[in-house]
Amino acid sequence: MADKARGRKSIFITGAASGMGRETAKLFAGKGWFVGAFDVNMDGLQTLEQEIGADNCLIRRLDVTDKQDFEATVAAFGAETGGKLDLLFSNAGIGESGWFEDVPFESAMRVIQVNFIGVVTSIYAALPLLKATPNSLCFITSSSSATYGMPRIAIYSATKHAVKGLTEALSVEFARHGVRVADILPGLIDTNILRATPNRSGDRDKPTEDEFYDNVPKKGMFRLMPATSIAETVWRAYSSNKLHWYVPEDIAWIDRIKGFAPNFVRNQIGKRVAAGLFSKPK
Repeated sequence: MADKARGRKSIFITGAASGMGRETAKLFAGKGWFVGAFDVNMDGLQTLEQEIGADNCLIRRLDVTDKQDFEATVAAFGAETGGKLDLLFSNAGIGESGWFEDVPFESAMRVIQVNFIGVVTSIYAALPLLKATPNSLCFITSSSSATYGMPRIAIYSATKHAVKGLTEALSVEFARHGVRVADILPGLIDTNILRATPNRSGDRDKPTEDEFYDNVPKKGMFRLMPATSIAETVWRAYSSNKLHWYVPEDIAWIDRIKGFAPNFVRNQIGKRVAAGLFSKPK
């Protein structure tokens, strides 16, 4: 069947099977949008399809590191939307933690492939649909770790810095196409990645669910936020020309302070490392 969108606005989401992507899919479907939901986790996509209705979405297994797979997925999506795409949410990501030398090279390269190359691939594949759609938005998941390079997630942090820089450059370039570009920089979001990210240095016991919630910050810029807060931010971003979206907004202060006092920020992070705050459950 073609043209399932039936003239509705449409969103293409990577990493849609769980967490931030899933909540975004649910919110947009609830507001009458047609949702393209893509992930390597088909079980999660199938339960999402049941939840929002098969008539309101297209699901498909997608490996964001595979250019041919991505192009075929975008083509299938475009067949359902009349060649239009209002919002690309390039969200898929993975993590690795531990001291730099403890993270296997192959694992580090996988993070780069998914978190950065996957984003680049998504934009190349989706740009023709974005250009064909008035007021379209290319929206990318960066991270609070793109405000300052974070120890023990150095490669992850580097990919998110790359995403942030790409966002800024393309926001200027794509203006000539009428395509807006922005990113979201989440802090601590209540998703599975917090528990599933491997710790390669072996100096931290995996906390139980109760221990995790007992130790997570209750206030401040790194307080735990629900995945729905990301979905709500994506929704607001579609109607805005704002470039960087921080969740919570307090995180923007890291960028601001770093701009005029980078050594101060480095020293503050160094103190956290010395105190073991980057190697113990928080």
